[in-house]
Amino acid sequence: MEQILEHFSRYIKLSDELTVEITKRIQIRSFKKGELVHDAEKVYNHSYFIQQGILRTYFYKEGKEVSEYFCSNGEWTNSPRSFMQRRLDHYYIDAIEDTLVFGIDIGNLGYLFDHFPEMERYARLSMGSVFGQILERIESMRFTTAKEKYEHFCSFYKAIYHRIPLGMVASYLGITQETLSRVRAGKSF
Repeated sequence: MEQILEHFSRYIKLSDELTVEITKRIQIRSFKKGELVHDAEKVYNHSYFIQQGILRTYFYKEGKEVSEYFCSNGEWTNSPRSFMQRRLDHYYIDAIEDTLVFGIDIGNLGYLFDHFPEMERYARLSMGSVFGQILERIESMRFTTAKEKYEHFCSFYKAIYHRIPLGMVASYLGITQETLSRVRAGKSF
């Protein structure tokens, strides 16, 4: 539990009482490589903080998987609309490799927010950094070349990009695998 408590401590001061409640309400879970963590056909009940491994969020477009983002050690993942608004979403989540997570369900998270005002501060501060990442991704997708997109991807995911299958990388970048191969080889097109 030390890793997740350290994560919370980066944003808020953890009282002894909050530490006990977090520890009591979080479960450790593991997913095997290729395992579906969330099915878009169901309302998502958990949010996962990754201790070790990689989870991918994706959707289907014209019958093909499109990778939306990747999360690894020290990051949260869930299907936000499904988890927070309690309605179906179009995102799936799977494990790219064997992954160990800390999970919290919506009821336990609600309890922490209702009983510990500092959790509101945590949510506001941590979501600010997520919002910045989303804006950066949008800017990269709209205003850069395939090569610049790939360079941004490698920079943003520097700790894990080499562990992500190239087909998933290409779909994340919105380019074909052939274009990705040329970009990686430094060829012009």
